[in-house]
This record gives sequence, structure tokens and C-alpha cells, in this order.
Amino acid sequence: MAALAVGEKRVAAEIVQAMARHLNCLNDENKITRKKALESIRKETLDQKLSSLVLQEVFTILLKPLLKCLSDPMEKCRETAIQMISDFIRNTPEPQESLPYFIATVAQRLGSQDIVEPAEELRLALVEVLTLTVEVCGKRLAPYLEDMVRILQRTIVDPFPDVKKESCKCAANYAKCIPEHFHMAADSLIKPLMQTISHQHSKVRVSVIQATGTVMQYGNGKSMDDVLSHLAQRLFDNSPQVRLAVTNVVGVWLLDLRDRYSYFHKLIPLLLSSFSDEIPEIRLLAGSYWKKIGCQWQQENEEDLKDKLDFLTLPPPHYPTGVERPVLGCRELIFRNLSKILPAISRDITDWVVGNRIKSSELLGVLLLHAEEHITQHMELLLSMLYRACSDEEKQVVKNCLNSAELIGTFVNPEVFLKMILTSLLKSPSPAHLMVLAAVIRGSSGQTLKPHLVAIGDVLSNPDACQASEKLVYTEKLGCCVQALITQCGPDCREISLQLLKVLVTILSLSPDEELHDKVLPSSRGSNSWISL
Repeated sequence: MAALAVGEKRVAAEIVQAMARHLNCLNDENKITRKKALESIRKETLDQKLSSLVLQEVFTILLKPLLKCLSDPMEKCRETAIQMISDFIRNTPEPQESLPYFIATVAQRLGSQDIVEPAEELRLALVEVLTLTVEVCGKRLAPYLEDMVRILQRTIVDPFPDVKKESCKCAANYAKCIPEHFHMAADSLIKPLMQTISHQHSKVRVSVIQATGTVMQYGNGKSMDDVLSHLAQRLFDNSPQVRLAVTNVVGVWLLDLRDRYSYFHKLIPLLLSSFSDEIPEIRLLAGSYWKKIGCQWQQENEEDLKDKLDFLTLPPPHYPTGVERPVLGCRELIFRNLSKILPAISRDITDWVVGNRIKSSELLGVLLLHAEEHITQHMELLLSMLYRACSDEEKQVVKNCLNSAELIGTFVNPEVFLKMILTSLLKSPSPAHLMVLAAVIRGSSGQTLKPHLVAIGDVLSNPDACQASEKLVYTEKLGCCVQALITQCGPDCREISLQLLKVLVTILSLSPDEELHDKVLPSSRGSNSWISL
């Protein structure tokens, strides 16, 4: 082996000696001469079938002249030099020996405030060599953290989209290679990443989101709030691939982020928002992540959940049909974080941006389905939120909120929600109050409502409620309450037939709308009416 090594050193020395003239030509004033010199050097080294050890020796000699060529005025010379450096790094056994000079040169070319390398394709090629260096050198790049971050800070915001994408790939790989050191500088990359996250090219946005996921994974978490606000906006992105990337990143964070328990209340709403995405693939991915997250949390907190695990309860009676009940871990996660999540939803559900209102109203239904009977302790905030949202001009917001109100009827004791809703209805009657009341009645079972029928009938027939407004929208919603009661309680409504009759007669007297009259009165056409029901 020693003889072989000596022999290879001799071969390397002969090659270098033969290239002496070409090396001198690299300093020639004529650009064609310099270009031909580089091509000749390549032919006598990389294009030959030399052993990796010989290439290593040759690279050691050629490194500085090649790096000097990166400043050559001729673009073709710079391009050839970059390609040769890349091939040497890829094919030599100890590429790390080139790092002190190579990283310093790239930092000078790409890490300066102003763009030194004018050709965008060559900037891309340099970043690709940097990515290759991360791949082959790994942990040996730890001493160059400051230079690497300085380079990536500039290249992530490079005007050329392909440079941005390659820089994101390089940053993510670098973070994985030196996790024990990377956390010290991770925050320095967040600003350029967030500056690029709304780039006009969707592929760039995807790359930025993926890189952000890895950088934060190996960072210290100080920039989490800033990052989350940007990721939340990407959930409205027109590109499904961008929304898919956000779902992937948040799902991985909820499973693997070191301080994930501290961020549950901020991350969970982002993941659950994907439950209502228009693309089935995204909905399925979010559901898959959420189930894994719930099961993992359940295992990690098995002692705390011992009693609940030993006596797993059946779904509550009157549980929504066709809906799979979330696992215990998922339900517990929502229960324990709901008080931190609801205030934000209450704010966003009346946001001036329609998309925010729709997304918040969809998320509310998902949360209530998980919270089940624990909804009770948040009833005041929930009802206030629903009253405001049911006055929204956007039909989808109203529809989603009425679905949430039905879930309240399913999971909360009628004694609780009726006391609050009926009191509010008498105090400040509005169509929104009646809509919420009708929805919670629809969500309840006739059996649970039966003891409260008199109280409901008395309030609905009270002049302060049934004669509060002559507007069609109000009388129509008043009729919806009657319809909901009759549908859910059927024959039991005989107990309050007089009160309901008063309500229906009031509707007839206050509203001139014929269509509403048809709903109230039996017709000769034999259609159903509220009275006939």
C-alpha cells in the first residue's frame, strides 16, 4: 500500500509538472488563452481515468489557481473553473481539505452585500457546489458556520429563482449535518426565508416552506411567532403544492419539534385548518398527521390519561352520523389547548378578509367536534362569537357557524345553553339569536329537550321575542325555531302547542311574504307546513 501511495504521488507530480505551462497560461491577458488552458488542465486530469488518490494530490495543487479563476473577467472561464472544482470535490476522498480556501472564496463571491458574480447561472452553479460540499463533507463544515450562513442569507434572496430554490435546499441539508451547532445561527436565516416565502413562483414558495421547516426544527424557536404568521397566510395560497408543504411542515413539527408542547396551541390550528382544504390529498395528509400526533401524545402522557384509557367511553349519544370520532389523544389535546385557541378564532371570525372568516368558521367546527362536553366551559365566548358570525354577509361563514351551533346542541346539556340563549334572546332579540337557537335545537335530541320545552315555548311566544321585528329575516328565523322544535320533539310539542300557535299567528300577522305563509299554513296542494307538522 505504501509503495502504491508513493507511486500515485509520483504520477500526480508528473501530471502537475506537465500542467505547469497551462497553469502559467491562466494568468495570460488573452481570454482565449486562459480558456484553452483550463480546458487542457481538465483533459489531463478529470478526463483521465486517474485514481481518487492521484486526483486528491492534483486537486491540492490546482485548488488555488482554480479559485482564482472564479474572478476571471470571462464568464466561460469562471464556468469551467466552477465545474472542475465541483468534479474534484465529488471524486476525491478528502474534499474537506479544500474547505478553508473554497468557503472563503464562495463567501467573497456570493456573501457580499452587493452581487459580485454577475451571471445568475454561475451563481446557481456555485450554490450547487456548496450543496455538494455539504453532502460530502457533512460535520466537517461546522467550523464554517458563520461564512455558510452569510452566504445563504444573500443567496436565499437572490434575484434568480433557481438560486433561491437551491439555497433553500443547501440550508436544509446544512442544518441536518450540524444540528449541535446550527441552532446558534438558525435565526439569521429566518428573515431572508420570510422575505422570500411570498415569491411569485410557487416552486420557490414550496422550497422556502420546506427549508423553514428544517431550519426551525434545528433552531432555538425564537422566531416561531413570526414564522407561523407567514405560514398561516400560505394556507390561503392558490397553489395546492404550497398548502401541502405547509401541512407537511406543521405536521412534522407537531411530531418532532423539541419544544412542541410549548407551541401546541399555535401549531394545532394550522394543521386542523387543512381539514377543510378543497384538495382531498391535503385533507387526508392532515388527518393522517393529526392521528399520529394524538396517538404519540397519548403514549407520552399515558400516566395522566390512565383513568380515561382504562374506561374508554363510547361516543356521546346523538353523535353526528358518518363522522369518525377522533382518538382520545387528539380530543385531549384540543381540550387542554382550547382556551388558548378560541380567542384567536373569535377575532378572526369577524376579520375584514372573507377568506379568514371562512377558514376560522371551518376550524371552529373541527375544534368543537374534538372538545365534546368540554365545550360547556367556553359557552359564553362561543355564543358571543356565533351571534356575531351569524350576521355575516358571507353565506359559507353562516353555514359553518350553524354547524358549530348544532355541535353545541349535541354535546352540551340543554339546561346550560338554553338558559344563556333564551336570556340573550329576550334581552336583545335578533335574527342571529334565533338562528343559533334553532341550530342548537337541531343538534339536540328530543329526549334531552323535553324537560325544557315549556321554557323554550314561553320565551318564543313572549311578545318581546316574537314581536321584536317585522322584518322578513327575523320572522323567518322565528319560524325556523318552531320547525326545529317540531322536528326534534314531535308529539312532545303538544305540551307547548298554544305557545307555538301564538308564534305562528304572529309570523302570519307581521309578515306579508307569501312564501313564508305557505310554510306556516297547510295548503290545498297538500304540502307540509309548520302547523300541519
